[in-house]
Amino acid sequence: MIPELKKTTEGKMQKSIEALKNDLGKVRTGRASTGLLDHVMVDYYGNPTPIPQVANVTLVDARTLGVQPWEKNMVAKVEKAIRDSDLGLNPATVGDLVRVPMPALTEERRKDLIKVVRGEGENAKVAVRNLRRDANSALKDAVKAKEISEDDERRAQDDVQKLTDKSIAEIDRLLAQKEQELMQV
Repeated sequence: MIPELKKTTEGKMQKSIEALKNDLGKVRTGRASTGLLDHVMVDYYGNPTPIPQVANVTLVDARTLGVQPWEKNMVAKVEKAIRDSDLGLNPATVGDLVRVPMPALTEERRKDLIKVVRGEGENAKVAVRNLRRDANSALKDAVKAKEISEDDERRAQDDVQKLTDKSIAEIDRLLAQKEQELMQV
């Protein structure tokens, strides 16, 4: 019982870290990245659909994305979806290509983005701590049901705490890396 509890807890903590990496990838640093528009939804015949599923997203240059919708009637919808997203982008249409220039980040905007990044990091830490709490309560229930001894419970709790510490250290490392990336001019 204890080994599979540790394994599932570790797997879930790893998923929390992966989710954080994904969220940090959405925070732009001034350089263009095709993954930036992965979560921007466009109305495609009444269904909200991610832009990469209705258009080719390419890098025109280091600071410009090119979005080429597969259907001509989608050009205006894609442009509107990008403009309405909370990414602070201002697309321009040239024929049937939507150009999305990345504006330079001001010092104030960088600090705002760092606050956003820290908030994401705190959410990930809370998720990891909740997983620790769940694992510890499962261990307590197992002791009550006399499935494991109290010594086994203590050892398992120590192992779960080590997993938690390792996950939180990884989260802190990711946050420091992203903050450094954001502060580069």
